Formats: sequence, C-alpha cells, structure tokens
Amino acid sequence: MSKVSYYTAEGLKKLKDELDHLRDVERPKASQAIAEARDKGDLSENAEYDAAKEAQGLLEMKISKLEEVVANARVIDESQLDTTKALIHSTVKIKNLANKMEVTYKLVAQSEADLKSGKISVDSPIGKGLLGKQVGEKAEIEVPNGKITFEILEISR
Repeated sequence: MSKVSYYTAEGLKKLKDELDHLRDVERPKASQAIAEARDKGDLSENAEYDAAKEAQGLLEMKISKLEEVVANARVIDESQLDTTKALIHSTVKIKNLANKMEVTYKLVAQSEADLKSGKISVDSPIGKGLLGKQVGEKAEIEVPNGKITFEILEISR
C-alpha cells in the first residue's frame, strides 16, 4: 500500500524536477556508459560493463521510488489548516523543559526535512511527538538519548 505524503507546492516541484533530471539526464548517461563498456569486448570479463549495469539498476530503482512518491504526493493548502494544533506545515515554537532552550521548527514531509533551516520531518521522533498538540501542552518524546519533555509555546503557519 502506498503512503500519501503532504508537500508544499515548492517541495512537490523540487521532487518533480529531481525526477525529470533522473529520467532525462541520468538515464541516458547510464545507457551510454553501458554501450561504451559493451564496445570494449568480452562481457564475461568486463568489470566496467558490470559496474555500469549495476549503476543503471540502482538508478532505475531510485526513479521508481521517486515516481511512487510523486504519484502519492498531495499539496496542502495551508490556509485551510487548523492553527490550534501542530500539524504538517505548522511552525511550532517549543521549549525543552530540562535545559529551558527554545527552538522553532517547521513540520514537513520527510523529503523536505532540513534541520539547518529548521524543518523537521513529521516522521522523526520529535515531529511525531508534536503532531496534534496544542499551545500550552507538554510533549514527552522518546529520543535515542532517552525522554525529552517539550512545552508547546506557539503554533503558526
């Protein structure tokens, strides 16, 4: 069964651009590499040919997975989302109750996640723990180091 993922229009465009690049640029390159290796003679002892075939197989697998993601992608109209709860595409300001640090994250689909720009996946432990919470609620989240308790300070779009 396919998993539906939610994206911003910008995030979905980026995915489609990557898929187009793989199909239109990388696929012909892989075919060309196989053809060049085949021209070098005996295929039974041609490591270059084997490597090119393996690279093509990995590329086709990547294209297939990306096609599935794009096919099951949905664009979210952020203006229709409930701003009282932390949902995908919410910007959530949280406070770590142990060290009192405040951090702001935007909850996004896994392929859009980028911690450096403050975007975390809704599939990550923190993302999952924040989903559905409201301002003032506490979220106790299991992370690799143990449990962390966050307080939801603010939710915006």
